[in-house]
Amino acid sequence: MKSTTDFSLSKFLNTEKLAAYYELTKPGITFSVLIAMAVGFILGSASGIDYLLLLNAVIGTWMIAAGTAAHNQFLEWRLDGQMKRTRQRPLPSSKITPAESIIFSLSLIFAGLFYLIFAVNVVAGLVSLATTLLYLCAYTPLKRISAINVWVGAIPGALPPVGGWAAATGNLGSAGMWLLFAIVFFWQIPHVMAIAWVCKDDYEGAGFRMLPANDSKGTLATTFILVCLLALMPISWGLYATGVSSWLFLAGALITAVVFLFYGLLFAKYRTKESAKKLMFASFGYLPVVWVFVILDQMLL
Repeated sequence: MKSTTDFSLSKFLNTEKLAAYYELTKPGITFSVLIAMAVGFILGSASGIDYLLLLNAVIGTWMIAAGTAAHNQFLEWRLDGQMKRTRQRPLPSSKITPAESIIFSLSLIFAGLFYLIFAVNVVAGLVSLATTLLYLCAYTPLKRISAINVWVGAIPGALPPVGGWAAATGNLGSAGMWLLFAIVFFWQIPHVMAIAWVCKDDYEGAGFRMLPANDSKGTLATTFILVCLLALMPISWGLYATGVSSWLFLAGALITAVVFLFYGLLFAKYRTKESAKKLMFASFGYLPVVWVFVILDQMLL
């Protein structure tokens, strides 16, 4: 006869269960966090890349980012169950219980925090902790209160490259690091607003206060989107002007920003779900392309 412990372990190791835990970490978003962190680490490593330190930063960041994503789903699982695009997530679909998710998420968050503090440095750990607290304690509840959540949420969303730079240097005093933060911050506003416009019926049905609910004509959304898209150009130039990157990055980043701006202008003209969808897909492409130019710039010049 199997013991209770054996039964619990076999249940946990069930393939379907493991897949649900993996889904709970929002692997796509977590991967994008790791890439942004690695870019910050690489640009911060002016004297040469410490690959062991980078590996430790990746491990710690993955744990805390995955735990944060999982805990966000725990906090919002009832609301996720009311939206078409999220009702099949592990919690609303009952693949994982709320109790299991909170143990899993908090374990990852604390493990990642302590790993970063002891295997990387205290500053990197504190940046990741600030990211988690802002995301879970400010952005997540604000989504049901005010459309200002988009701006608040852009802060933790833009901190991964700061964490990477801190992991490489142990400090937060570089202009280049904050320019990286600004690129991700101003990218996020049109990115999130485009998604909110495409999914506005879902969001409204679940009680999320995203901008389209208070901006039916799209006037505010258009203004914020265009201001942010235009801001990406001087920010990209700033990385070149401060000597962090060369002309290769500058040329690539500016061309990419112009393409992104084109889709922002398209949305400004039509303000339809279809034009918002095109802007959304443009936002999916913008940041990865910019990171490619960052890496190419470091490798070739």
